[in-house]
This record gives sequence, C-alpha cells and structure tokens, in this order.
Amino acid sequence: MSHDALKLVTIGGGSSYTPELIEGYIKRREQLPIKEIWLVDIEAGMEKLKIVGAMAQRMVKAAGLDWEVHLTLDRQAALKDADFVSTQFRVGRLPARIKDERIPNYYGLIGQETNGAGGIFKAFRTVPVILDIVADMKRLCPQAWLINFTNPSGMITEAIRTYGHWDRVIGLCNVPVMAMLSEPELIGKTLDQLTYKFAGIDHFHWHRVWDESGQEVTMTIIDKLFGDNDAGLPTNIFDVPFFKDQLAAMRMIPCGYHRYYYRQEEMTAHGLAEYRENKTRAQQVTQIEEELFELYRDPELDYKPKQLAERGGAHYSDAACEAIASIYRDKKTHMVVSTLNQGSVPDLPSDHVVEVSAQIGAAGAVPMAFGHFQPAERGWLQLMKNMELVIVEAAVTGDYGLALQAFTMNPLIPSGATAKRVLDELLIAHQAYLPQFADKIQALIAAGIMVQDTVAAELSEVTQVVSD
Repeated sequence: MSHDALKLVTIGGGSSYTPELIEGYIKRREQLPIKEIWLVDIEAGMEKLKIVGAMAQRMVKAAGLDWEVHLTLDRQAALKDADFVSTQFRVGRLPARIKDERIPNYYGLIGQETNGAGGIFKAFRTVPVILDIVADMKRLCPQAWLINFTNPSGMITEAIRTYGHWDRVIGLCNVPVMAMLSEPELIGKTLDQLTYKFAGIDHFHWHRVWDESGQEVTMTIIDKLFGDNDAGLPTNIFDVPFFKDQLAAMRMIPCGYHRYYYRQEEMTAHGLAEYRENKTRAQQVTQIEEELFELYRDPELDYKPKQLAERGGAHYSDAACEAIASIYRDKKTHMVVSTLNQGSVPDLPSDHVVEVSAQIGAAGAVPMAFGHFQPAERGWLQLMKNMELVIVEAAVTGDYGLALQAFTMNPLIPSGATAKRVLDELLIAHQAYLPQFADKIQALIAAGIMVQDTVAAELSEVTQVVSD
C-alpha cells in the first residue's frame, strides 16, 4: 500500500472507545500518513457522535496535527475511497445487551455478551449489518482493509469471509493483548524476551509461552497465576480461579472466558446474584458509559481518561491501530487475530476462521502453525467452532430450526423446553433488529409468547440501533 494520504473510517464512531482509537493513531503518527478520519454513526447515535467526535478533534489539535476529523451519518460518503475501515458498533446499543443478559438470567442461565444465549443473539443482530457494510465496501473502497472489533469478533469475521466473500479482513480481540501485557512480569521477563503462540477461536483460545533460551515457561506462568493474581483478566469477567490440576493436564493457559465453561456452576451463581440485585454487567456498563460521556463533554478534555479502562474493552482500539500500521508499513508484527485457518489449527477446517498468532503485514494475516490439540481441547474447540458456523448460517438465513440447533449445541444452555423459551423470548425482545426472523417472530407473538423479565420487557419498547 503506497498511499501517502490515508483515509481511515470508523463505523460506530460514537462509541466510548473512540478516544482510545484516536490516541492509538496519534501514537503512530510517524508510521501512518493520515489525512482524514471519518467517524460514522446512525441517526439514533448522533448525540454521542457529536460529543466523542468533538473530543477526537480536540485530541488531534492538542497533538499539533492537521488531520481532518469528519463526523457523519452518511456511511457511503465515509467509505468512498477509504484505505482502512474499522468497525466497533453494537446493534441495539446497551439496552440490547441488557436483554441478552437478563432474559437468560430470568430462567437461571448465564447471561453474557458473547457467550451463551446472549452471545448467539448478538451475532444474529450483527451479521446482517456487517454484510451490508461489506456490500458497500465492495462498491466504494474495494481495496480497503476491514479491521473488525465488533463482537462476537470471530463469528463476525467468519460471516464476512464466508457470506460476504471479503478476504481483506482481520478480526481483533483485546483478551490476548491483555495476557501478553500482564504475564511477562509474573516471571520477571519483558514481552520481547518471550515467544507466545495462541490458537482457538475468539473468546475460546489457549496459549503457550517460551523464553529467550527456548525453554517453555507456560507452567511457570500458570504457577504464578494462582493465588491473588488475576493477570490479564478482562474487567467484565468474574474471577473464579481455574482448577490447577486441569491446567497442569492441558499444559496451556486458557483465556479468561473459559471460566464460563470450566467453572460454569460458579459463574452462573455469580451472574444470577448480580441479576437479583439489578446489577448485571450490562447495567453496570450503562452507568460507566454515562459517566464517560459526561467526561467527554468537557471542552477542556483532550486526552483519553483513565476511566475508560473500566469499560471492559481496554486495548481493543490500540490493537486496531497496530494492525493498520502493520499492514501499511508491512511490519510483520506478531498479533493474535481472527483470520482464515489455512492449516494453522489442523483440528479445524482450513477454510474457516480461527483466532491464532499471526504475522501481520502487507499481505494481511499470515497464521502461524500451532499444531494438534489434545482430545479434551480438541473436543471443546470442534464443538464451539461448529456451533459458530450454525449461528452464522442462522443469522444469514433466518432459519429458526438452525437457531434452535445452535441453542441445543451451546454448553451454557441446557437443551429442552427452557432453551426454546429463552430463544423465543429473545427473538421477540429483539424483533426490531431481526428482520430475517420476522415471520417466526410474528407467529410467536400470535401464540402469546411474552418477555417475562420486567426490565427486559420494558426495554423491548425501545427501538434504536447505534454504536456501543
């Protein structure tokens, strides 16, 4: 890529994460000859876009840069001749996330943003929107790279490749970044002294680590992770320790989200306790979000406030900036990304998306070989990946039977009448964002199905879609 005046576009520009994105660009000013940054949102997100956009303009000005920061609701104008497009939106905003958490909770199930029933519905709402964006990119910026950190990132990247037929895409997650930032000091090392290898799928990966002499130090890190240390754990995950004997058997470090599967009983109990107090994670985040935008309104604020770290997605945006700089400069940086498998994880098909260590450069992501998993991890991974494929197909086709299949496969949803009830209520609660399921939703409403959780039922009156 030889452009010397880059046009960067962020869809979901009114997100509370945008200041971190701008900070990341400013930090890489020597690497990226930026001319224009376009922050795009939709009508319902206009107020947030104006607040965070004005702050972005102040940050650029404070850095002494002459970049143009455009705020727009016109996605087509923004995408025209773009070089890089990043996506950070939430269909249905935080009220949708509250419903994703509270409706399963009402029936005693885990309610979580990217796992279980809530994660499935986040994909159902998001996949049609991302495919629309890809269709626009094919017309307006066919040479652009799409850097996605809209969750569930792995499934969204899968949809982009399999159904959008768009190859110039990289999916990002902050969880591996946090592990690599926090673990080295546990064993008295710096990151540049260690070699990391990650493999799996988004929010369901494992990693191993070697030191500069070639010795594997995975178990040394595992030893240090026990006790009072929750190194690298995202703020949105309750810290129930893994069983040490289990980690000793797998000889790998699971990501924080594995707690929902390896300690499902305890994680469910904690989630239900929060639910009973009207403090689900989405409700907590709504409060944090309001406080952040109150800060962003300050006309003197021209830097990213420390409170953003509490939001739960720290380092996402910086990872996006690094991916863009690595592609543009052909840096061949090691990053952990969602990309086409191409044999790096031989236990999964080579033509589907995995999350792996990869070299990021002008050719995009070149995945590093990880090799076979042991039977326990192989079994988990094959189940979870095949469930993802079912979810994405259901999101594209609106096939209710496939949606029920996904619910039946999911380890966090006991199969049976309750699973079907949760599926039906979530369909009704999110009907404004699920046109592909419209006929089935009308049939369910006609049959008298209603959302039972009172908070979720009230929010279901609200119909708006904007950035997270």
